[in-house]
Amino acid sequence: MGDFMKAIFNLRKIMLVALLLMPSLSHAWWNDQWPYRLPIGIDTSVAGANTKTNVDDATVLVKLHTGNFEDFFVVKEDLSDVRFIAEDDKTPLKFHVESIDLVNQLIYIWVKVPQVVAGINTGRIWMYYGNEQAPAAQDAAGSFDVNTAMVLHFNAAQPGKDATANANNAATITAAPVAAAQMAGGVKFENGKSVVINDAPSLAVHADKGATISFWVKAAELQTDAFLFQRAAANSEVMIGIDQNSVYARVKLPNGVIAETNKVASLRIGSWQHVALSIESNKLVLFVDGAEVASTPLKLVDFSGAIALGADVSGNHAFNGEMDEVRFDTVARNVDWIQLQAANQGLDKLLKPQKSEQLGSGGKSSGFWSVIIGSQDDVGWAILGLLMVMAVISWFVMIGKGLYVNRVHKDNELFLEKYRELGDADPAMLDRDESEDDKELDESPVTQAIFGKHDHFQSSPIYRVYHRAIQETHARIGSSVGARAAGLSEAAIASIRATLDTQIVREMQRLNSQMVLLTIGVAGGPFIGLFGTVVGVMIVFAAIAASGDVNINAIAPGVAAALAATVMGLFVAIPSLFGYNYLMSRIKAATADMRVFADEFVTRLAEYYGNK
Repeated sequence: MGDFMKAIFNLRKIMLVALLLMPSLSHAWWNDQWPYRLPIGIDTSVAGANTKTNVDDATVLVKLHTGNFEDFFVVKEDLSDVRFIAEDDKTPLKFHVESIDLVNQLIYIWVKVPQVVAGINTGRIWMYYGNEQAPAAQDAAGSFDVNTAMVLHFNAAQPGKDATANANNAATITAAPVAAAQMAGGVKFENGKSVVINDAPSLAVHADKGATISFWVKAAELQTDAFLFQRAAANSEVMIGIDQNSVYARVKLPNGVIAETNKVASLRIGSWQHVALSIESNKLVLFVDGAEVASTPLKLVDFSGAIALGADVSGNHAFNGEMDEVRFDTVARNVDWIQLQAANQGLDKLLKPQKSEQLGSGGKSSGFWSVIIGSQDDVGWAILGLLMVMAVISWFVMIGKGLYVNRVHKDNELFLEKYRELGDADPAMLDRDESEDDKELDESPVTQAIFGKHDHFQSSPIYRVYHRAIQETHARIGSSVGARAAGLSEAAIASIRATLDTQIVREMQRLNSQMVLLTIGVAGGPFIGLFGTVVGVMIVFAAIAASGDVNINAIAPGVAAALAATVMGLFVAIPSLFGYNYLMSRIKAATADMRVFADEFVTRLAEYYGNK
């Protein structure tokens, strides 16, 4: 017991420290000229983005819509008031806006994050807004690292414009613009239409660095030997194509070497999917939706050439479908980088905007609970979900049982009042046969208490004991006129007493049914919550060990989220404890009344129906 109390005392100290730390998170503010900010969580522990290594200088997509952002009419129409700040709430981040649609409340912004830490759910950046006097601060060129040679967003205003500083714009673009692609605008290829980008020094590929090609694609139909991407010169080629629903890649080098991956059936017709090809110095690796699907050995040499999308550079091998977010990097990206892009640009798995905060509100607009909820991982949600189910069940039992025992008390009083009024008359005068409705509700005492008729004390366990005794009496002497003369023998009365004892046991079981669910809540809730807290704290410290970065801003939300499991466990246990004690006191009183009545009633039966 001493060790247990010591553990509880230490847990209280941890909770106190966490509560002291969290206000500092809410009150920190980068610049008070910006009255609003949006916390954006970065979760690399989710499925699809569970990276194993940190990704430096990652350009991530922030997608704002009505489901995660409420202040579309607070920001300026051109978003010139928007600023992005790093997790330290001090360092401005480079960013640029791809698309603004304030009418339909949809915004796409690309932000360069210095480092996305692997395998944690406590990362965060801030978006500040609401400063009417702020000048524009977008920096598209600075939003990408030095190894990114070309990025085509295909936005409606300039569909062929390269977003990087290299200006590798499309030389010709015959593909039709699409207003709603995977991310804002895209292009549609049909009837041999294509996009061509001329060769440029910034697009040159060097054998020691490699290259990475990535884009989003939606195939309109099964097709034969269609080219999604080709880069070709006189004696070299890099190609990504599809054959039926299989994707594959081929490299032909100036030295005559040809490397081609297997054709893998991994494309879904009519669905957007992320395709990436990492050209390393010694192999080709093909990815679909962030997962490696094929690879082949390669001895890379320097190469260059014009780029064609949707066909080859001559217009052959036409592709029928749509494409978005084409990116060419002059370095071979690793699997974590590619997984991060696919998860972030796909289903918003990576970034999680939380509730906006307002300067001077003391953090009330987002509050501590927003930080705690936003920091929960899959294990935390599983524990909280289990505890929430237990809480709902316990409340359901307490409310239903409370209504039932109150009805029991009321029907018992009514029956005893009528019973006492009988005086020396026939004690069987209050007995009634069960109706069909009573029989249907007999197995559900709570339903009977709430919706059943109570014209003859249907919810009274004392009446049910009485009813059973009268049935046993009539079974022995009959119920016709003059039956009383037959009388009850001492053996018959003893048998009736045994029957009443049996009925009392059945009524006690009926009264105590489902009470075990409250004892489970009382005993199990705190332990399940403590289990969630221990696991959550373990995950936080494991993340610290993996990243090698001890940052209180990263630790505090995770610890707070872990402690939420213990709070939820107590939320289950405390009401269950009070409800259980109250209900048991009422059940014990009803049980005692039954036993007293049974003893008195057997005596009365012996007096009224006994042998004269």
